[in-house]
Amino acid sequence: MTKARLLRLSVVLVSIFMILLIIVYWDNVGTAHFYLHTSFSRPRSPGAIPGITAGEDWEALPDVDEFLAKLLSSSLRQNNSTPRKTEQLLVQGSNKPVVSNLEENVRGYDWSTRKDRNSLDQEKLQVERQRTLREFCANSSFTFPTKERSFDDIPNYELNHLIVDDRHGIIYCYVPKVACTNWKRVMIVLSESLLDQGVPYRNPLDIPREHVHNTSTHLTFNKFWRRYGKFSRHLMKIKLKKYTKFLFVRDPFVRLISAFRSKFELENEEFYRRFAIPMLKLYSNHTNLPTSVSEAFGAGLKVSFSDFIQYLLDPRTEKMTPFNEHWRQVYRLCHPCQIDYDFIGKLETLDEDAAYLLQLLKVDRLLRFPPSYRNRTASSWEDNWFAKIPLAWRQQLYKLYEADFVLFGYPKPENLLKD
Repeated sequence: MTKARLLRLSVVLVSIFMILLIIVYWDNVGTAHFYLHTSFSRPRSPGAIPGITAGEDWEALPDVDEFLAKLLSSSLRQNNSTPRKTEQLLVQGSNKPVVSNLEENVRGYDWSTRKDRNSLDQEKLQVERQRTLREFCANSSFTFPTKERSFDDIPNYELNHLIVDDRHGIIYCYVPKVACTNWKRVMIVLSESLLDQGVPYRNPLDIPREHVHNTSTHLTFNKFWRRYGKFSRHLMKIKLKKYTKFLFVRDPFVRLISAFRSKFELENEEFYRRFAIPMLKLYSNHTNLPTSVSEAFGAGLKVSFSDFIQYLLDPRTEKMTPFNEHWRQVYRLCHPCQIDYDFIGKLETLDEDAAYLLQLLKVDRLLRFPPSYRNRTASSWEDNWFAKIPLAWRQQLYKLYEADFVLFGYPKPENLLKD
């Protein structure tokens, strides 16, 4: 009788364990492919990821982390033993894709070759960028909001810019107005998260723009709570430790100019109603404004760059709602002092950085990064754009974005901050 009870108890316990195993393993982007074939495998600096210090091996992790880490490792061994379908599907196609989106037809692509450019020493460049970031994150005399938070202190909704590709072990933090549309396209191709007539997209530029920014297309850290419940933070830490993490940044003031041009110089119904109408009322003293952007543009009612800067500096703005992602600071989007990024790219060297990154990720055989847009907003435009902005406002604006300038090695724009 006792043996029978023990047998039944064992069966129940084994069944429960298998169910948990299947849930955690199978519910990861449909099939839970935990691929880690990236070329980055360097030790992390101490304290880079709260709760996981440098030098710890898997066995030293807490119980839940240990269980998930072993599960991750075993699934990796299993998945890496079979050829990956994605790697068998090399990009064929022509060099110049058919671009159907109106906005992208207007912008145009720069397909000119860059063989005449001096090649950058990418490895040294990355060492320098990461050294600068880590030095200022560790510098107690340089402070900015949220710097001292641990990763566990970051609310889940602030992690919605971290896109995960479990097939190749990649995490990308996207920054609007820094080539994020095309990097999202790359992530879709790599993760095979979007199908075209039942087949995953192979060419990034074939993916329609409206699908690129659809949140349901991407697996982000913000979705982990729905998928994994109490295991969410443990899985985040494991993936942050083992996956390759990258982001692309841009001169902060130039990024603001680009955001203004994109959202307020073009007819954008959403941004007109959410932002332009309040700005025109508060800073241009307009009343009885048209309800549609086309009517407003027809009447010559547009937000000025001065209105936009006033809005950013107005203390009421953040009290009403956090900065929109298009002008929110990078340190608030990607948490560079809490997350130890393996690669820091810059829009100013986009083509070289992108090509180098895809090689390091060992996915350059699968796809190429889409070419640059022509007429990209240039740093040389800053003087003209800020010419009519009062000096005091420029100085306040710099303080607002100072952390992004310093952390990512952009020089202080002295010419804009002095008489």
